[in-house]
Amino acid sequence: MSLGALATVSLPAQNGAPRIIRIDNPKMTVFLPPTSAATGRAVVDLPGGGYSHLATGHEGFDWVPYFNGMGIAYAVVEYTLPAGNRELPYKDATDAIKKMREHASEWGIKTDDIGIMGSSAGGHLATTVATHADTTARPDFQILFYPVISMKDEITHGGSRKSLLGEKPSEADILEYSNELKVTADTPPAIILLSDDDKGVVPANSLRYYEALHQAGVPASMVIYPSGGHGWGYKPSFKYHDAMLNQLKEWLTGF
Repeated sequence: MSLGALATVSLPAQNGAPRIIRIDNPKMTVFLPPTSAATGRAVVDLPGGGYSHLATGHEGFDWVPYFNGMGIAYAVVEYTLPAGNRELPYKDATDAIKKMREHASEWGIKTDDIGIMGSSAGGHLATTVATHADTTARPDFQILFYPVISMKDEITHGGSRKSLLGEKPSEADILEYSNELKVTADTPPAIILLSDDDKGVVPANSLRYYEALHQAGVPASMVIYPSGGHGWGYKPSFKYHDAMLNQLKEWLTGF
């Protein structure tokens, strides 16, 4: 499946609400900030859910006011779940980046300032795009929340690996989708945010990806919060919610 034709467009409201653009098959919803505030930057978001469902609230649509408030266009991709066919979500994610670049002039977006964001399994998909895609679909930066990175037995998230690669993946597939092994000097800069006590996706995933970025000379930042577990996304109940928003804003501002 690929992202289809433009389905609906909602023009700017008088109160400065974002323009909303929906692209179906599967689905991408783009929220454009008011033209007067737009910076030209865009973020394409891939919610998590273990490759078995999509957490489109706190890891998706809840982020709209935050990014639009900084003049950043923001898109949520409801990608196809793989059920063992790893090509489906990857194609949806790369098509989303291409679609943003295709409509960049129309939507007030800079073609060289389109980032990818992913949480948990969505972080694995985001890093797969960042490390596997060619220049037409490679993002310009990465925002990663407690991401699944590796498919290796000792640190992977079992449910995500099963949904993506099947019950008994080959060693070749495990290595191909262990994204810490796929980083090169062309991989885009990244910020990684996670909790030290994450039992769902162990921090070793983020640590290995950060180390690979560092070794390749790719600018990378990592923020590890003392607590919070897994899956906090935009939830205000996360103890470090405000600090996290401020730190992400500082990174985006300085990037």
